[in-house]
Amino acid sequence: MTSDEPQMLEVGEGENSRPIAYIHQPAPSDGGTGLVWLIGLKSDMISTKAAALAEWAPLNGYGLTRFEYSGHGQSGGDFLDATIGDWLEETKAIFTEVTSGPQIILGSSTGGHLALLLLRDLMRTDPEEAARIKALVLIAPAWDLTEELMWKEMTPAQQAELMRNGVTYRPSEYGDPLPITRKFIEEGRNHLFKGEVFDPGRPIYVIQGLLDKDVPAEHTRAMLDVINADQVELYEVPDGEHRMSRPEDLELMFEVIGKAG
Repeated sequence: MTSDEPQMLEVGEGENSRPIAYIHQPAPSDGGTGLVWLIGLKSDMISTKAAALAEWAPLNGYGLTRFEYSGHGQSGGDFLDATIGDWLEETKAIFTEVTSGPQIILGSSTGGHLALLLLRDLMRTDPEEAARIKALVLIAPAWDLTEELMWKEMTPAQQAELMRNGVTYRPSEYGDPLPITRKFIEEGRNHLFKGEVFDPGRPIYVIQGLLDKDVPAEHTRAMLDVINADQVELYEVPDGEHRMSRPEDLELMFEVIGKAG
């Protein structure tokens, strides 16, 4: 089996068991640093940024592990049944069972939220595993997205529809309307950062486009109020939008990864 062929990792138990598709490219040298790519909402592990990383990483001495949350791509599960807690469980399983040695966690949009959650969870429950995380590189991190970027952005009518029907649909520039379920919002309240100060204990590098409509720059800047700002280095791109997939955006991402280690 080649490194480009997805493999499956079974996550969860009983009725909640689901196969998670992943691709793992080991670091070229023993003990080398790996990268873990966490996708954005409704994205996949063969997107522009992920594919660019797959080419760049081995040429620059890095391994790369990428995967798709349940309800995404080739992974099992139904998107309408998924929660942030499910995706955190899957992220943790991929990190602990597939990767080894030092890692840099890369997260785009929703993946940025999950990168922060992974680090916080491991620091609380498994410090030895947490110690393998050298740094985070976040692109338009949608931290606390269920509450700050979804629930609070809904109109009263949308909130009422969500509570009444269990789902509402939000228009998307990237395809079909995005379904947001009551379960997704309510379970997401178990995974918030706002209201506490989180010390990550290692550097966090953030890339943010100032023309981003999905994760506004103000939202990313507000992250500095809940995460130890001494650990955060913010790169703002004046003409950058949400996807940050232009050649110049990719070059910036590679440059920042190099700074991260």
